[in-house]
Amino acid sequence: MAKRGTGKTMFVPISDEWGTLQAYFRKDDLGEERFALIKKLIDIGDWIGVQGKVFHTRTGELTVHVEDFTFLAKAIRPLPEKYHDMSLENKSRRRHLDLAMNLESRRRFKQRSAIIAEMRAFFSEEDYLEVETPVLQPLYGGATARPFTTHHNALDMTLYMRIADELYLKRLIVGGLERVYEIAKDFRNEGMDRTHNPEFTMLECYAAYWDYHDMMDLTERLIRRLALKFGQDGKLQYGDLVMGFAEPFRRIRFMDALQEKTGVDLMALDDAQVAELAKQHGIALKKGMGRDKILDELFSELVEPELIQPTFVMDHPKELSPLAKDHREAAGLVERFELFVAGFELANSFSELNDPREQRRRFEHQKSLIEAGDDEAQPIDEDFLEAMEAGMPPTGGMGMGVDRLIMLLTDSNNIRDVLLFPHMRPEAK
Repeated sequence: MAKRGTGKTMFVPISDEWGTLQAYFRKDDLGEERFALIKKLIDIGDWIGVQGKVFHTRTGELTVHVEDFTFLAKAIRPLPEKYHDMSLENKSRRRHLDLAMNLESRRRFKQRSAIIAEMRAFFSEEDYLEVETPVLQPLYGGATARPFTTHHNALDMTLYMRIADELYLKRLIVGGLERVYEIAKDFRNEGMDRTHNPEFTMLECYAAYWDYHDMMDLTERLIRRLALKFGQDGKLQYGDLVMGFAEPFRRIRFMDALQEKTGVDLMALDDAQVAELAKQHGIALKKGMGRDKILDELFSELVEPELIQPTFVMDHPKELSPLAKDHREAAGLVERFELFVAGFELANSFSELNDPREQRRRFEHQKSLIEAGDDEAQPIDEDFLEAMEAGMPPTGGMGMGVDRLIMLLTDSNNIRDVLLFPHMRPEAK
């Protein structure tokens, strides 16, 4: 804020959520004492109410000729005079300053709200029911990730903050709610980088009588709608990249994408040869890591960063997807896809496994991985298996990282730019 004027007048710019105008204070209107008070005390960051007549100056600037004013709140800790000196870390720690000083930041978070509202409108039009499932769960499941653990004192039991909504949403399918979705917070006790935060927003949706091809079509419709509404003619600018969403998205098999990049038919390699190939590409192999997990690491390292235009990668190795249905044509694979845009994963989908006996076998295999040292494998969920045994229709499911989607739609390079209050390390004192 820059106060300007003569000894008897003063112009002060004032802003709120809707815009900026200037307040014109005149000694003759306010009296000497009131004018001296405002001139001496008003500082950047103060909250002030003014009353008067609106006019335009000769230069066309919208102005209030102040007849009366009220101090609403005093900023005893002044706002920084130079917003651009604030680092990303400082903006994330002190979001109130970021929002107060930066119209672009305010616009981005308003756009986040508009994007989520548009997603809800889309699913309403597709006849999906929005539901809510538990955040605190007696078992974690639905994804391969480490959970946060807590304790319920009254029940004297360990609980986990959910890593995914999947298993509860599938129980609703069993119960006859044939199309359900949830936009909710999930929590994973893992590392942090520009696309990962331990607390994040996920979309999950499930539809009875669908498979992963139906979900692929639904996902493409959703993303295209958002790109048309929030982009330019169906195109999105993300840093130096330009992605087009008007044309049909590319579709490629997981193993074909790996072979295309490495020049090697990985299906023809034994486990030791796959491990050696990973080492050649600088991938550190962890204890208990099986063949399919190594293939996934190879994919993440070699293929994923180059998937710039919207691409569905489909038909993954079975071990990577313990909740997905076996591929109807290819042994050892499952009916799954991931959507990649701008070099990162945006969505994940299955033809959901609905055979409770096969699901139990998959869970037993996951249990063996836990015993071998894999701390991201999934435990056996007896309650979910019991629900499946009541009869689960063929189902398609999809999960999408909402924060990453908003990064893409707002051209934000870091997930902290689209989270009002991201998790941070303690500030050094």
